[in-house]
Amino acid sequence: MSNSIVAIGDIHGCVRSIEALWKKLEPFKDHTHVFIGDYIDRGPDSKGVVDFLLEVQDERKTVFLKGNHELMLLNSLASGNKKNWMLNGGQTTLNSYNVENVHELPDDHLDFYLNLKMYHETDNYFFVHAGAPAGQTLEESKNDEKFEEYFLWGREHLNAFETPWEKTVVFGHTPRAHPIRKQNMIGIDTGCVYNKIGLGKLTAVVLPETKFIQQISLD
Repeated sequence: MSNSIVAIGDIHGCVRSIEALWKKLEPFKDHTHVFIGDYIDRGPDSKGVVDFLLEVQDERKTVFLKGNHELMLLNSLASGNKKNWMLNGGQTTLNSYNVENVHELPDDHLDFYLNLKMYHETDNYFFVHAGAPAGQTLEESKNDEKFEEYFLWGREHLNAFETPWEKTVVFGHTPRAHPIRKQNMIGIDTGCVYNKIGLGKLTAVVLPETKFIQQISLD
């Protein structure tokens, strides 16, 4: 399987930023573009982000992964209880759609959220939103459903000295001023949605070169 990949970090409703980064990635249009999740919440235009992704998905080969924020939306959709989602920025998403309830979202957007993948892998890389448990192989984690929660929420691997992972894990979820580069780890959430010193950037990584391309937040 081809390892010519562009992985793109957490967007969080920053539509102008992803539009600008997409143009910067034009030289790599023949690569597979893997979006690492968290397209929505907190930022100004979650609807606009998903509109953009649906529009460009046929321009280049794209893979869309699920983030913990999409999980909260889906849990709200399934249960009717949106309290946890609202506590984590969900109201900004509903506002962008100009609706009060997740069931009122457009069908094509609901289909987008429902069809997100938990992870994507190639011969040398494993792409997942939050990361993978550090104490076991990726195969062990993939085959144990209880670790799906870690794939979306986990952070403990960031403190691991070493891991038994068979591949390099590429993830977002944990905002840092600079991309994370450790043995078998690449973290690409640089906090596009946050107006804090060092953050406020949307990051992509081109693989296998490990070339980072960034866009200062425009949102």
